[in-house]
Amino acid sequence: MHEDGNGDGHLGASGVSPTEVDQEFLDLERELTVFLRRARANQGEMAREVHPDLESAAYGLLVRLDECGRQRATELAAYIGVGKATMSRQLRALEDLGLVAREPDPADGRAWLVHLTDEGRTRVQRVREARRARYVSKLDHWDRCEVAELARLLHQLNAGMEK
Repeated sequence: MHEDGNGDGHLGASGVSPTEVDQEFLDLERELTVFLRRARANQGEMAREVHPDLESAAYGLLVRLDECGRQRATELAAYIGVGKATMSRQLRALEDLGLVAREPDPADGRAWLVHLTDEGRTRVQRVREARRARYVSKLDHWDRCEVAELARLLHQLNAGMEK
């Protein structure tokens, strides 16, 4: 009889302990936990590099605007996974810092489009370039095909999590 990690002797439906069947998923969970903890810490550092008063959570919003250009607040909220009120508060703070601006949406006079200001774009791109340089430095012993494969697998994971 195989025991699970708790030592209570429970077996999964297949007659094999969950830790035997799912060890790769437990390994994945552990590695993602470490990765996400480091990513959150790095996001805070990058946010402060963009502007000392920038909230950590707002950095991803700025990156999205840098990559996609003008967006409605509702699109940004859906992408980031926050509510309308939270998005409004974050956008107001970013406007106050001079990093984003709003303009009427020509397709819908009731809606607004948000975009990076020239200052916001300059600051975000400077930080993103420094971040890319750190990745290059940390992964300089990796083959470029491995880096591409990691990016592909992370994309696949992210896409699967959206379903």
